[in-house]
Amino acid sequence: MEQVIQLVIFFGLTSLVGFITYLKCRKIVRDTSDSKDYFLAGGGLSWVVVAGSLMMTNISAEQIVGMNGAQALLVAWWEIAAAVGLIILAKWLIPIYYKYNCTTTTELLERKYNDKGIRAMVSVLFMLGYAFILLPVVLYTGSLFMKSMFGLSISVIALAVIFAVVGAIYAIFGGLRAIAISDSLNGIGLLLMGILVSYLALNAVNWDLSGVPLERLTLIGDDQSDIPWHTLLTGMVFIQIFYWGTNMVITQRALAAKSVEEAQKGLYAAVVMKLIIPIIVVLPGIVAYKLYGDVGDVAYGRLVGDILPSWMSGAFAAVMAGAVLSSFNSCLNSAAALYTCDIHQNYINPKADVRKIGTRVALVFTVIALLLVPVFAESKSIISLLQKLNGLYSMPVLAAFICALVFKNVSAKAIKVGLVFGVLVYAVFTFVWSPLHFIHMMAITLAATILVTLFLSRFVFSPQQDITPLTAS
Repeated sequence: MEQVIQLVIFFGLTSLVGFITYLKCRKIVRDTSDSKDYFLAGGGLSWVVVAGSLMMTNISAEQIVGMNGAQALLVAWWEIAAAVGLIILAKWLIPIYYKYNCTTTTELLERKYNDKGIRAMVSVLFMLGYAFILLPVVLYTGSLFMKSMFGLSISVIALAVIFAVVGAIYAIFGGLRAIAISDSLNGIGLLLMGILVSYLALNAVNWDLSGVPLERLTLIGDDQSDIPWHTLLTGMVFIQIFYWGTNMVITQRALAAKSVEEAQKGLYAAVVMKLIIPIIVVLPGIVAYKLYGDVGDVAYGRLVGDILPSWMSGAFAAVMAGAVLSSFNSCLNSAAALYTCDIHQNYINPKADVRKIGTRVALVFTVIALLLVPVFAESKSIISLLQKLNGLYSMPVLAAFICALVFKNVSAKAIKVGLVFGVLVYAVFTFVWSPLHFIHMMAITLAATILVTLFLSRFVFSPQQDITPLTAS
């Protein structure tokens, strides 16, 4: 009977969010040939919706399940350091994106270098990262949470199929506007219920974490930890700048605001929320360690299932499902935007039906993600694996943006070679030879890519041009 109550509340609240989103979007008439209207909600999002959508896109099952699955305070650095990336995006990068009237973050590279090939290359790297890393991880962690929370007999793969179908429907038929509205509704529920879960979890152990090993309660990581303290001084900052400042899945929300000022207000509100989020994504995992021991990624779902009454766990499952759908359909929408705007309209048909092309892209990416879910199910720590693999495209892409925004007279050909070089270097560090922690290797990859790009530009592709910082007189 309890499980029936849970499911009724779960489906009721999930349907309610979908119905409200439909009411908000049904009277809006779209121009299917206008990419900005479909992929940036016509540039009409308020700062509240920007902030809510940012948080729901970022804080999904892979964050909540994965970070709580680490069962250690140390992973809070991913959230704390995120504030730096958000501030850089708000203060410096967003005004530049708006100045160049960008629909995608990669469009800025084309404008700066006057070369659409760079834009296409970076878009391909983003899309490969979304298809082979982010999307399958979102599906896997969301399905794992539902299975562990409800004790379902249905397989993780079957649950992933359900999430994929519903998420694709949002992305295909609603565009960014529908995604952002549903994000905001689910975001309110997730914050409130997430804090409640943390409170009840601490109450379950009488607010006593004694017995939890000291290494799980410290923010200073040693060399064997997931985040050694010295990595905070190297790659961590650059990871955040890439994720918040250039990653289309995230930055797309700020690009869809009514104005630069509205985008900045939303981003600063997100900074405040980011500093609260560790209460939700870290603390319950530590409590779960005291209750169950080292249980890994099933920690959060098991804890929620144990401490919440049946009716409330159904409500929490609904907002968690919303978080999963938010990240999944946001990623699909961004992938569709990148392909449609950066590749299809640039190389195939500039007047293509945006919605039709976007639909096809979303379906292809959905199928690829589902096929990869079993692969990620074999990982020991999903959050560590996710961050590690992201370096394959994040640092080369960030190097291209730094060269564009910090230096002048950089050759477009050098940028293209640099992108390939960066991917190959980090692939060697990841799969062949790893002399240092992967966060250090990301910083090294970034520095090496920038240096190689500048060297090739100055001495091979454009020897007559001097490479100087843009701030130089």
